[in-house]
Amino acid sequence: MTDGAFMHGVEQHSGVLDRLGGSIAAGARTPGTVLTLAALEEEFGVSRTLVREVVRVLESMGMVESRRRVGVTVRPPRDWNPFDPRLIRWRLGGPGRDDQLRDLTELRAAIEPAAARLAAVRADEPTRRRLVDLAARLRELGEAGHGTDPEYLEVDTGYHALLLEASGNTMLAALQDVVAEVLSGRTALGLMPREPAPAALADHEATAAAVASGDAATAEDRARAVVAEVLDEVVDAVDDAVDGTGGTD
Repeated sequence: MTDGAFMHGVEQHSGVLDRLGGSIAAGARTPGTVLTLAALEEEFGVSRTLVREVVRVLESMGMVESRRRVGVTVRPPRDWNPFDPRLIRWRLGGPGRDDQLRDLTELRAAIEPAAARLAAVRADEPTRRRLVDLAARLRELGEAGHGTDPEYLEVDTGYHALLLEASGNTMLAALQDVVAEVLSGRTALGLMPREPAPAALADHEATAAAVASGDAATAEDRARAVVAEVLDEVVDAVDDAVDGTGGTD
C-alpha cells in the first residue's frame, strides 16, 4: 500500500467514525436503535472491513453493542465512556454542547486545585520552571490580544496538562486529554476573549509561582480561582442560551 493510499484509508476511517459516532452522541440514532453492517456500508459508501473497524471503536467506547444475528445496537448514554476525548468532541459539536461544556468545567474545578497542591510538593525543578515559563507566555499572548489564536490555545493546553502531570498522580495526569478538549471547545464555541481577563492571567502566574516555591496552599487557592472564573463564564453562557438571550455560538 502506498503512503497516499494509507493516508486515504486513515482519513476515511476517521471520517466515518466521526459521522457515525457524532450522530449517536447527538441523539440522531437513539438508544435501542439496531444498525446492520450492510446498511452502514451502504450509507457511508465504504467497505465492510472499515465499517467493522469503526464499530469496534464505538464498542470500546461503550456506545454500541454488536451481536451476531442481531446487529449493532446503540447503547444508552449512561453506558458511554464520558472521558473519551472523541465523545467529548462529538458532544461539544452537537446539541448538548452547553451541558457538556458545563460538566467538563465542573470537573476541572474539582481536579485542578488538587493537582496544583500536589504539584507544589512533588514537581521537579525543570517542571516548576516550565510551568512558570508557560504562565508568562500566556500573559504575553493575552495582553497582546491573541487569546483566540492557535498559539494561545497551545500554550494554555500545555500549561494545564503540565499542571496535571506535575501532580505526580497518574489518575489526574490521565485527564490531560479531557482538559485539552474543554479548552479547545471553549475556543471553538467563541467563549475565549481576544484579551483574557487580567485577573485570569495573574492567577495562572500566581499558581505557577506557588508551585515553583512549594507553597501548596496558595497553589491550590490560585488554581481554584482560575477555574472558578471559567465556570462562572460557562454557567452564564449556558443560562443565556436557555433563556434565549445569548449563547455560546
